[in-house]
Amino acid sequence: MDPMPNSPVEATLAYAEEFHVEDEILRAARQRAAEVGAPPILPGGGAALCFLATAINAKAVVEIGTGCGVSGLWLLRGMRPDGTLTSVDVEPEHQRLARIAFSQAGFAGGRTRLITGRALDVLPRLSDGGYDLVFADAVTHEYADYLAESVRLLRVGGIVAFDNALLEHRVADPAQRDPDTVAIRELTKLVRSDDRLRPVLIPLGDGLLAALKISE
Repeated sequence: MDPMPNSPVEATLAYAEEFHVEDEILRAARQRAAEVGAPPILPGGGAALCFLATAINAKAVVEIGTGCGVSGLWLLRGMRPDGTLTSVDVEPEHQRLARIAFSQAGFAGGRTRLITGRALDVLPRLSDGGYDLVFADAVTHEYADYLAESVRLLRVGGIVAFDNALLEHRVADPAQRDPDTVAIRELTKLVRSDDRLRPVLIPLGDGLLAALKISE
């Protein structure tokens, strides 16, 4: 059993996270991810992704960091039935496990396009303005570069989202100055200062930083 939260804020966050219950397919995908050391988005963050994809009727989505398919399942469940998820990851074994998850969930092979490679090599080959949503959960110190690519890839009205925006509470602690924490803080500044974006920081999971593209 997890320890009891030791503050009202922690109790509230735990309550919000536990609101989002995963089914057997998601739990199995999460277990495979744990076995290979590829920690996925937490249920609250996944539910937020599903909500965002549904809200904008997403048809074309890019995922940076396939993992073992947990975030992909949440995205696919929020997308249009004729939508396609393009997912990029450097680990072919992780993508093999993701395919298992997608198949178990009943998604046809044509619903996903898994590309093995480094995101910053793959993203420049994707079409300008051709996507409704971009989700990033990969190399933290590359998040600023993912943002630049995402704004190019998104149509006006599309959404970019980043997992781990709170980084296990480290981002909120000024004493934390490790490279990953600094990278997330820099990303947050970039998103807030970009006049093309309307941002929101959602304190579910490990934090989801999202922004709507409002202009070119």
